[in-house]
Amino acid sequence: MLWKGLLGGLVTVAIVLASRRGNVLPGILPLAPTFAIIALLAVGAKGDPAGFRAACLAGAKTIPAYLVFLGAAYALSGLMDYRLAILGATAAWLAAALAIFLLPQWL
Repeated sequence: MLWKGLLGGLVTVAIVLASRRGNVLPGILPLAPTFAIIALLAVGAKGDPAGFRAACLAGAKTIPAYLVFLGAAYALSGLMDYRLAILGATAAWLAAALAIFLLPQWL
């Protein structure tokens, strides 16, 4: 568990340090699959290939919600303080993620 926290912490530090040098690299660093690696290692350790593949597919399904988050943050940044834009984008992400994972059950 400790190495997982260290890995996440290192990526966070890298993002903060990169933000001091520019604006593009901090936007790219979250694409490093740090948390996906941690999740897949945890699921893979169970020794269930089907569960591992299911976790891969679930992770892939979150990409549209991430794009909704970024699009909302971009759109809201011109209308309000960046902290409120992030909050609004997080709400948009949550709505998109819930739609992606819950709507298929209701249809």
